[in-house]
Amino acid sequence: MLIGYIRVSKSDGSQTLAPQRDALLAAGIDPSRIYEDLASGRHDARPGLTACLKALQPGNTLVIWKLDRLGRDLRHLVLTAEALRERGVGLKVLTGAGAQIDTTSANGRLAFGIFAAFAEFERELIAERTQAGLAAARARGRLGGRPRKMDRATLSMAMTAMSDRGAIAADVARRLGITTTTLYAYVNGDGSPKAPGQALLDGIPFRKEQTQAA
Repeated sequence: MLIGYIRVSKSDGSQTLAPQRDALLAAGIDPSRIYEDLASGRHDARPGLTACLKALQPGNTLVIWKLDRLGRDLRHLVLTAEALRERGVGLKVLTGAGAQIDTTSANGRLAFGIFAAFAEFERELIAERTQAGLAAARARGRLGGRPRKMDRATLSMAMTAMSDRGAIAADVARRLGITTTTLYAYVNGDGSPKAPGQALLDGIPFRKEQTQAA
């Protein structure tokens, strides 16, 4: 089954989803299986993408117009592509720099494998930086490294990862370089943001009194 996702950054009418929708319809996707967002790729929450990722099942193929419609940045794109591969979900890109990616073909599977290699390379770099940081900390008399703080990019990746019913919180936290406690402070088990997470997405300082008053 083909499932599509489309997005434009502005909801003020200056951008339209029509070209992307037309391309996905021409690729054979049922209109009822096209998910959409009117949101900035970098800062805004994307409920359409969250719903799309939840709907995908093993054997499905996610179809997008261009790679930049899916990922907020290279890190998010690599992690999302890797998560799809692990779930047995294909990825097909219709145009742009990633148009060679189509896991229904041999060449496309090779391109998809490159994404997996990037993800593995990224994990190794994170592990190396962590070990180097811990070694430097021990040399200065400290017993551990400082946990990474949550930022918008990390939060968005955490929400996307946790929206997968099969996600394991500890694995998600480890992959993002944060603690499980930090993860659950910002994200619910279904991938939706908690009050501190929503405040971070909205760019609003969060205080504990806000939760108590709610």
